[in-house]
Amino acid sequence: MTGRRTRSGGFTLVELIIALTLLALLSAVLFGSLNLASRSWDAGEAKAEATAEMRLTAQFLRTQVEAQHPQRMRKVQEFPLVFTGERDSLTYAASLPERVQGGGVWLYRLAVRQRGEKSQLVLERMIPDLAATQMPVFSGPDASVLADDVKEIRLQYFGRDPGSSAIVEPTWRDHWEDRQVLPLTLRIDVVPNKGTAWPSIYATPRKSAEAGCRAWDNVRQRCSTA
Repeated sequence: MTGRRTRSGGFTLVELIIALTLLALLSAVLFGSLNLASRSWDAGEAKAEATAEMRLTAQFLRTQVEAQHPQRMRKVQEFPLVFTGERDSLTYAASLPERVQGGGVWLYRLAVRQRGEKSQLVLERMIPDLAATQMPVFSGPDASVLADDVKEIRLQYFGRDPGSSAIVEPTWRDHWEDRQVLPLTLRIDVVPNKGTAWPSIYATPRKSAEAGCRAWDNVRQRCSTA
């Protein structure tokens, strides 16, 4: 009587191929998951770094604009303030720490500059000639890069028209034309090339305009020559 043939231990070639195929699929899924997690981690770190840079830059700008000095030209008629407020740039005077190039009051200009393929938010600075007979013009200034990949900045100024009395309600405007009085508040909006705009930066100068005068005409709201 012939007995039934029994199967020996081990896997057939078909079973081995199926097992290897499943292992390859599992490895591909695992690799894809790890790669996605790595990209997400890197993106999260980049976003956190960009957010930290934005906050530091915003705090620096707010602090410096609020601490600006009401510097005036000594030999120009009516002793105008060294302050120019445009829609896309801001020029003002502020103190430089003594440890940096000996300190003193410097002239600053905040603007976006195109450098090759990069657009950067820069803060230019130079020593103003306060004894000049005309307003200073930036020429080959030193510059510090505050942020990279910035499309534009938008500035607004809250205050009154030149010569207006204190009873006139202040309004927001894109340009500041008063050479005798600083705006009550400044608003700075930074728009990057990618992503959302920064939260608006509000800054209120701590020193009043008359601090830069020998005598102040409170009626005319300007420096007095008396």
